Amino acid sequence: MIGKVVIGKSFGGCVRYVVNKKDAEILHGDGIRMDNPSLIVRDFDFQRKMNPELSKAVAHISLSWSELDRDKLSSENMLAMAMEYLKLMVIKNTQLLVVRHNDNHHPHLHIIYNRVDNDGKTISDQFQFKKNVSACKEITVKHGLFMAKDRDKVNRKALKGSDKIRYQLFDQIKSAQNSSKDWDSFGNKLSNAGIEMFFKYKNGKNEIQGVSFKSEEYTFKGSEIDRSLSYGKLNAFFEDISVQQDSTKTGLPEKEFGESSPGKGTFSESSKLAEVLEILFTPTFSPIQAEPEPRKKKKRGTGYDEEQSQGRGR
Repeated sequence: MIGKVVIGKSFGGCVRYVVNKKDAEILHGDGIRMDNPSLIVRDFDFQRKMNPELSKAVAHISLSWSELDRDKLSSENMLAMAMEYLKLMVIKNTQLLVVRHNDNHHPHLHIIYNRVDNDGKTISDQFQFKKNVSACKEITVKHGLFMAKDRDKVNRKALKGSDKIRYQLFDQIKSAQNSSKDWDSFGNKLSNAGIEMFFKYKNGKNEIQGVSFKSEEYTFKGSEIDRSLSYGKLNAFFEDISVQQDSTKTGLPEKEFGESSPGKGTFSESSKLAEVLEILFTPTFSPIQAEPEPRKKKKRGTGYDEEQSQGRGR
């Protein structure tokens, strides 16, 4: 399952697009009259007046499933997963509309909710990208839905807007990364491809915290495009290349001594034989040590002399 969240200003355009679509099926509504699109828009707009300072009160979510899961997806199942998704996203106590579309080979539905909740408070859209990814993954795993193992499974021709740019950026950035040896060459290749790269620094410090990429009017953090494109992962990639290059320049031969060859300071069979013969035929001497003189017996005297004569010491 894949989710996409868009924040906007007009309930009118959003509702008409979702409800008036051919074969659209309204699955659920909360806090709104669903007799016709005009009443739905009127009810959404009435509640948003409780918080007039919030200009972007419209939240539009599309949830899509793989066509491989079509047999598992009744309208009831899709609605149940949509409600589960909203709970994981912490979207509650507000007006809500859920509509299924049947005009695409990918099963999908649309959720419209009011960011002005029933108490007039704002429903935050902070960290929605991370929450969306986490919620979709959790539901996909829980219900045993199809999960693409790589990006090759994505139907890129069907992508539009920011999703299309994000996948294009992934391809271009990966290509530049694989043909670059450091950040400078990486940045130059991106610039030639029309992609701008920006670094984020920690407050008051010269330490890089993150990296973002811009193409046309769209800007994405590296981790939003793909986890492998976060600053940490990219920096580790270029550091590995630097270490490999340094080790190649300063590396020692694998073996200190190789096979013997003329003109090289290596051991030959003849030199080994000469060394052995030298060891065998070189006389060794074991000098005879003189026997120690017998000790003279001393007369008994003080206790100290007695202990010394008997070889004992304190």
